[in-house]
Amino acid sequence: MGPLLYLGGLVALLLLWIRVKGLDYVIVHQRWIFVCLFLLPLSVVFDVYYYVRAWLIFKMCSAPKMHDQRVRDIQRQVREWRKDGGKTYMCTGRPGWLTVSLRVGKYKKTHKNIMINMMDILEVDTERQVVRVEPLANMGQITALLNSIGWTLPVLPELDDLTVGGLVMGTGIESSSHIYGLFQHICVAYELVLADGSLVRCTEEENSDLFHAVPWSCGTLGFLVAAEIKIVPAKSWVKLQYEPVRGLENICRRFTEASQNKQNTFVEGLQYSLDTAVIMTGTMTDHAEPDNINRIGLHFKPWFFKHVEGYLNGDSTGVEYIPLRQYYHRHTRSIFWELQDIIPFGNNPVFRWLFGWMVPPKISLLKLTQGETIRRLYEQHHVVQDMLVPMKNLQAALTHFHQNISVYPLWLCPFLLPSGRGMVHPKGQEAELYVDIGAYGEPKVKHFEAKASSRRLEKFVRDVHGFQMLYADVYMDREEFWEMFDGRLYHRLREELGCKEAFPEVYDKICKSARH
Repeated sequence: MGPLLYLGGLVALLLLWIRVKGLDYVIVHQRWIFVCLFLLPLSVVFDVYYYVRAWLIFKMCSAPKMHDQRVRDIQRQVREWRKDGGKTYMCTGRPGWLTVSLRVGKYKKTHKNIMINMMDILEVDTERQVVRVEPLANMGQITALLNSIGWTLPVLPELDDLTVGGLVMGTGIESSSHIYGLFQHICVAYELVLADGSLVRCTEEENSDLFHAVPWSCGTLGFLVAAEIKIVPAKSWVKLQYEPVRGLENICRRFTEASQNKQNTFVEGLQYSLDTAVIMTGTMTDHAEPDNINRIGLHFKPWFFKHVEGYLNGDSTGVEYIPLRQYYHRHTRSIFWELQDIIPFGNNPVFRWLFGWMVPPKISLLKLTQGETIRRLYEQHHVVQDMLVPMKNLQAALTHFHQNISVYPLWLCPFLLPSGRGMVHPKGQEAELYVDIGAYGEPKVKHFEAKASSRRLEKFVRDVHGFQMLYADVYMDREEFWEMFDGRLYHRLREELGCKEAFPEVYDKICKSARH
């Protein structure tokens, strides 16, 4: 009885303190209290519900039949919109706070919301080596199923909550992308409901123009209702090698060499300052050396980026064997390194042992509860950007990042960009090796100003024929945006498919200078 009374007293004191200070003050200045007491437990409930639901539906084989009914319902909603005169643009009815993007789109309040409740894995075809999924199926759900039956996606973007729809209509990348390309390059078919309510399937051979135009279009050509994605046989472990590197020139040289070596299944770099980094290379294997096993996904383990930093601090190389699914989601528990700004003591061993099993809080719940004050603070004093630049320009790009924002660690992820005719492709007719530079955190430069600093980075990226991921804040004007992206096929299809009256242009949907 004593411990319960003690706990009750602590809760009463906490509630009294919140009442005196005000809820807004606590959420802004002591956000970890709100996150630990409310968002972490709620996130666990969300995860358990969606995991059990997905498992039951797949085992009962009810998803395909339900899928057809859902598609017909979407078609009905679109046709009703047309019958009513199509007075406003359409968009998905999924609330903006549920997306992983930190951007809060206000268009949901003014556009016609089409409800799309499609989050299931429809079929795993091991003969054709494809998995057919609905747009709201997420990476955590897909890996849990595929890995359990000995398969995996060739490119499996990091965070559990990333959805297939977001990765198709936006983009996705992982440390295997130097072999397979971006997420769009492992997709073999899309099924969409168009502006007239018709259902179409597009592949490299069938409706080929639409197939190439859908990636990066952000839902402005139609509603994605299913995608077929390549799968490959999985092995139990990833043999991961850690190599600390010092000196900017050495970092760029070693990272380029590792990325060009197709014997490496996985290549990734974490850069901790302008001239220090750890480069990691990995291969899948069915056998592990017992003394070198590291189950980094266990709740009490150190956050991965801190674990990697240990090799840099010790100036030592190393080899570890990591379970495949835990490797795929190695940055999930700490949301790369963003969680250290929300729960400053989150990597403390005591916290990890007691509460690490509840981490991370759902990004969607963080967005829902952040409030206008935190949103403005994040916008002005926080950077979340992924810039895709040719590998040959890596050294210049890292120098620009250092001068304009000085955010560390930086995430370095190589990828092969094939030639094509969609919005994103190399300047020439040949495939080219690119690198994703991910910056997530608080800028350390004294002169940082969100808009001006971001625009300087955007200009550099445009000048080297690079690209900016569209989940983040984009400050380019319309002319600059279409200088970065190839809009020829996109604009032609919007005209042909009647999209101009049904959906906003991608620029108007995602760029800050176009949004109200």
